[in-house]
Amino acid sequence: MFAAELLASSLRMAVPILLTAIGAVFTERSGIVNIGLEGMMIVGSFWASVGAYFYGPMMGLLFAMMAGAFLALIHSVTTVTFRVNQVVSGVALNILAYGSSRFLSLVIFGKATTSHHVSGFNPVDIPGLSNIPFLKPLFADISPVLIMALIMVPISKYIIEKTVFGLRLRSVGENPLAADTLGIDVFTMRYAGVIISGMLAGIAGAYLTMEHTGMYVEGMTQGKGYIAMAAMIFGNWTPTGTLGASLLFGFAEALSLRAGEGSIVPYQFIKMIPYVLTLAVLTGIVKKSTPPAASGVPYDRSTG
Repeated sequence: MFAAELLASSLRMAVPILLTAIGAVFTERSGIVNIGLEGMMIVGSFWASVGAYFYGPMMGLLFAMMAGAFLALIHSVTTVTFRVNQVVSGVALNILAYGSSRFLSLVIFGKATTSHHVSGFNPVDIPGLSNIPFLKPLFADISPVLIMALIMVPISKYIIEKTVFGLRLRSVGENPLAADTLGIDVFTMRYAGVIISGMLAGIAGAYLTMEHTGMYVEGMTQGKGYIAMAAMIFGNWTPTGTLGASLLFGFAEALSLRAGEGSIVPYQFIKMIPYVLTLAVLTGIVKKSTPPAASGVPYDRSTG
C-alpha cells in the first residue's frame, strides 16, 4: 500500500513538470530556447484562479492556456522577429510574470500573494482497478488533468514524429536555412512551437492552482519550469523520454515530502532533494545529450 501511495503521489507531483517539459520539447525542437516557461507557469497558475473563481474550472483552464500563450507570444516576438537573446528574453518574462501576477492579485482579490479558494475538476475513478485495495491510490480520485498529461505524451510524440507539422518543426530546429530554401516558413513554425509550449505551461500552472492547492499562492511553481527543462534534456528532447524524466523528478519531490514526516533532518534540507537531483542529472547527462542543431540560434533570412 505504501508503494502504491508513493507512486500515486509521484504521478501527481510529476504532472506540472511533464506538461511543461512536453511544451519545452516543442519550442526547443523549433530552435527556440524558452527559459520563460517558469513565468508561463506563474501566469497560468494566477489566471486559472481568476477564471475558476468567477466562471468555474473549465474557464480556469482556458484562462491559464491563454495567459501562457500570451506570454509565449511575447517571447516569440522578441526572439524570432527581433532576434533578442533567448535566455535574456526568458528571464525578463519570468520577472514580468512574477510582478504582474502579484499586482493583479492585489487588484482582483485584494491580496498580493494569494487568491480566494477555487474549485478544481471532479476527480474520476478508473472502473475496475479503483476497487482493488492495493491499487486504489493509483486509480481512484484521479484528476482529469493528470489523465490529460499522460495522454499528451503519445499525442505529442505522434505530432512531432509522424505529421507534416512535426517534420517542419524539426527541420527549422535543425537547419532553418535549408527549411527556408524548401519553402517552409521558419518564423511561423518557431512561433507555433513557442506558443504551444506556453499553452502547456499555462495548463501546468492551472493544475497547481486548481488541483494541488485549491488557490493561487505566490511562488507556488517553486522552480518547476526550470526542472521541466532539465526533464526535457534528460529525456533527450523526446516526449517519451521526458515522461520518464518527469516521473523521476516527481518521485524525488514525493519522496522529499514523505521523508520530511517525523524526520530529524531539517525540513529545508529535505526540500532540496528535487533540486539536487536536477543538478546531478544535468551534470551527468548534458554533455552526452544532443540538442537540435539550431537550438538557441536566431535565424535571419537576409544572412541565412
